[in-house]
Amino acid sequence: MERFRKSPIGRVVPVSGHDARLDVRYDHFAYVPHPLPENVELSQSTYFLLSEADRALGGLDAKTGLLPNPRLLVRPALTKEAVATSALEGTFAPLSDVLEADYVKPAHTSSEVREVRNYIDAAILSLDLIARKPICVSMLSELQQILVHGTRGDSYDSGQLRERQVCIGDEGLGIEDSRYVPPPPGDLLRQGMDDWEKWVNTDRDMPLLVKAALAHYQFEALHPFSDGNGRLGRLVVTLQLIQAEALEYPILNLSTWLEPRRNSYIDHLLEVTTTGDFDPWVAFFAKAVKARADVASETISRLLEIRQDFLGILQSQGCRGSIVNLAGDLIGYPILDVGGAQALTGVSYQSANSAVARLVELGILAEVTGRNYGRVFRCERVFNAIADA
Repeated sequence: MERFRKSPIGRVVPVSGHDARLDVRYDHFAYVPHPLPENVELSQSTYFLLSEADRALGGLDAKTGLLPNPRLLVRPALTKEAVATSALEGTFAPLSDVLEADYVKPAHTSSEVREVRNYIDAAILSLDLIARKPICVSMLSELQQILVHGTRGDSYDSGQLRERQVCIGDEGLGIEDSRYVPPPPGDLLRQGMDDWEKWVNTDRDMPLLVKAALAHYQFEALHPFSDGNGRLGRLVVTLQLIQAEALEYPILNLSTWLEPRRNSYIDHLLEVTTTGDFDPWVAFFAKAVKARADVASETISRLLEIRQDFLGILQSQGCRGSIVNLAGDLIGYPILDVGGAQALTGVSYQSANSAVARLVELGILAEVTGRNYGRVFRCERVFNAIADA
């Protein structure tokens, strides 16, 4: 706790109460971050990384304009992010299972898949909300309730700022043995989030990625909800980029880069708290943005090539109409059933079934359930392109 006492960007306050998980009383301290600064000092090397990240982000946004329908990439991109951001919090579900869940009854999916899909539902809603209002506590409260619905994190204070003390550390350890204790519930937390909301929505002479990095740090330091803060905080980064019109579509999957670097990610955030130096964290964040923007651009190029290959195959076979439209849309729907194909093409179920059957004959789709009812089909080339990204 001594290192937190010396923090130049926050203070510690005493907290006490009953830890219901361990059924013990605690007397400890919590960290309360000061409001975010108007500006920060960064090294030249970090500014260079930020410049590279900005260029990569701009290149990605431009690359999406080459797609005939960029919205097709939203669902698989959000699904990929959902899998990685959940894995960062210890919930693991295969990408194929999450994509397949669109066509499987909820009772037949695992609790892990349902939890990952909660993120997708929250993210899709967030895109609608960000088009109508700025990032705010009420918006995030609504998203958090969706995020934790029906999971182990669902509790009496879901959908609102937490009403209990939480801590960050190894599972099974109490507050006094935790790695980090965020502000106590009540006035300090409410004031912290009010300040955060105003800071995020105030125009300032600060590079967008620096602003996103600082906002993410502060959100995690405040830890405003009883569960889902990591996933929600990373979603806020995407919303900031969209709100600032740096990205039109949510196709930047930062969690895919962060997940294998989980310890470094956590250490960088903690280092900001103990030293007050934002530079190493901003540099780390910029590397994540550049790496994932570059990969996303490469993936779009690969998907465009796959799409053109499919259309060439169909053209050589004299195919027209709904089957061509369906093949073109597979870059956004690598796993689907006949009903899904019908929804994409707008034709009758029989016509959609015929189109799917023909794509199976041509080796573009493959049936993956091994049954005669409730069949699900996968486009292996598109799935692999997304999975490998």
